[in-house]
Amino acid sequence: MSNKFPVNRALFDEVMVPNYAPSAVIPVRGKGSRVWDQNDNELIDFAGGIAVNCLGHCHPALVSALKEQGEKIWHLSNVMTNEPALRLAKKLVDNTFAEKVYFANSGAESNEAALKLARRWALDVHGEDKTQIISFKQGFHGRTFFTVTVGGQAAYSDGFGPKPGDVVHAEYNNLESVKALISDKTCAVMMEPLQGEGGIVSPTAEFVEGVRALCDEHNALLIFDEVQTGVGRLGTLYAYQGLGVTPDILTSAKALGGGFPIGAMLTTTELAKHLKIGTHGSTYGGNPLACAVGEAAFDTVNTPEVLNGVTEKAKLYVDGLNAINAKYNVFKEIRGKGLLIGAVLTDDYQGRAKDFLVAAMDEGVMTLVAGANIVRFAPSLVIPNEDIAEGLARFEKAVAKIAQ
Repeated sequence: MSNKFPVNRALFDEVMVPNYAPSAVIPVRGKGSRVWDQNDNELIDFAGGIAVNCLGHCHPALVSALKEQGEKIWHLSNVMTNEPALRLAKKLVDNTFAEKVYFANSGAESNEAALKLARRWALDVHGEDKTQIISFKQGFHGRTFFTVTVGGQAAYSDGFGPKPGDVVHAEYNNLESVKALISDKTCAVMMEPLQGEGGIVSPTAEFVEGVRALCDEHNALLIFDEVQTGVGRLGTLYAYQGLGVTPDILTSAKALGGGFPIGAMLTTTELAKHLKIGTHGSTYGGNPLACAVGEAAFDTVNTPEVLNGVTEKAKLYVDGLNAINAKYNVFKEIRGKGLLIGAVLTDDYQGRAKDFLVAAMDEGVMTLVAGANIVRFAPSLVIPNEDIAEGLARFEKAVAKIAQ
């Protein structure tokens, strides 16, 4: 079937809700950490679909799983279960603290399920007064109305009418600010074990351990939002495993499907029982196609070679970015962990992160931003070292143009 109209960036403005402002570049195919646009221009992908494409583009294991499952069964709804969902759930349980899994379609839905479970647990076990949720300023937990309210960026939650109640925000890495808010009426503290959208901010060990202790003291649940940090991104399967602190509930998405939409909430048997039949639901949650691809992604990432490789590749990025900065002095700090890296702009370049992204695209490398002052990198976990070198060389050309 041929198109009788041009498929280009102008068509976006014609037919799409103006909620996004995408680049003029439209990628049409990808392999590994490289993509090609409609004009066959090549780009090196340092963005990973915002930490989603953990194995790059068209990884053979994922393509094979999708094709194989695509010839079997596509969708059933949760009136029935299916084999890929059960296999993936078993592997998640066997490799984490969790004993039970709930599947969803996205990070926001996984976080919605986590928050609803926390509130339902508190109601069942402690009564109607234990409803407070503490999260953190500059945090990000999704775009449903509940999760965007819990996220600590008012710009995303303002303008939609009355917000879900009893949600308060502490300061990340400031344990005293948590102490000032938490009480026996707190049902949960929700946090990212490394703030992503909020600026690639790593927590101190004392802060994470202190939050866990406060939750224990006040019978509150600790929810880790690992939507961006999970599935190998920081060099461990999940970030909590490198922090020495175990949450009560963990959420996962993004890299969990390697590019296929899937999310999961992980928790204990004791907590899971409060989501009894009919309490919550998701039409597509546990979809066989998604879970089959997710299982292939999980099996590929959860190996010593890939997880250890993340740390090695991260050093190439950090060293490369520091070398660029030694020439052009545009970054005040390179921060983050594993392959979630933020280059913080100096005062002279405040507010110009998007300029660096656009310039990088012009030089043939895809990057991200985390706010107006940070250039973010979240590439494939298996990006070849030569692609890192070539991408950084292209990025340096972009920096040189801005810094001239």
